[in-house]
Amino acid sequence: MKREKQLAYLSLGLVSIIWGTTYVAARIGAQHMPGFFVAGLRQFFSGLVVVAYFLARGYKMPEWPVIRQLSVQGILLLCISNGLITWSMEYISGGLAAIIVALVPLFVAFFTARLCRHKQITRWMVVGWITGFAGIVVIFYDYLGALHNTRFVLGVVLAFISVLSWSYGTVYAARTRPAVDILFSAGLQMLIAGVIMLLICVFTGQYVFLGNAGRDAWLALLYLVVFGSLIAYSAYAFALSKLPATQVSLYAYINPIVAVGLGWAILSEEMNLQMLMGASITLTGVYLVNSEIKKQKQ
Repeated sequence: MKREKQLAYLSLGLVSIIWGTTYVAARIGAQHMPGFFVAGLRQFFSGLVVVAYFLARGYKMPEWPVIRQLSVQGILLLCISNGLITWSMEYISGGLAAIIVALVPLFVAFFTARLCRHKQITRWMVVGWITGFAGIVVIFYDYLGALHNTRFVLGVVLAFISVLSWSYGTVYAARTRPAVDILFSAGLQMLIAGVIMLLICVFTGQYVFLGNAGRDAWLALLYLVVFGSLIAYSAYAFALSKLPATQVSLYAYINPIVAVGLGWAILSEEMNLQMLMGASITLTGVYLVNSEIKKQKQ
């Protein structure tokens, strides 16, 4: 049990760093291909590799009730959340997207409190939520001039919907843990979500022929598949199976720091004092909320 906990924390550490870097890769991919298509390819190829590996080892496909649960998880976490956040990066920077995603722990705490009867919403949790959103307001004050740009507004809306879907999906996944190998279940989630997303892209015309994608798009996609999904999402699924959802969501503390820093260094994305101040205020709110949740466990 102690070793499993240690592995879970190690997995959470990997997620915290790697997912921060994927915002840069997703931003690059979304500049060459439709963002939702990039996310669909990422999930499909990742899921195909994992599922093929387990089937080759003699594992059998789960029964329909398990497939149904995994489908819901895959749709919430990958199809909607990852699909929309990648799509949003056609219109907003990876660093800004990562800062919005930093709100995930606040919504995970909210959904946990609403769905788990033994959790209570306290005064300090409310203070934390207000503080977290105040940080976002500080950041967006610098973007007031861009609010007339419908593409920018669409990117922000997509990012917020992504946050809600991921937060609820995280709580749902923590409450419904099917009796199937953790990594196999992660692969099935990715494959199911990938198929759904690619079908949506085909029917809506949001795709490109891969031969026309270009080297940068292929490299970005390869990074997202190997590091973002095969390694990081599998690590996330493992951590979520061993640790509370609110604790796992703490990866959102690190993601924005990595994403903003790399976006500035590699893609020359904007990074100024106001953005850093807003991010710090938001993370302070996240800390307050999670501190209250820890107190309720004691």
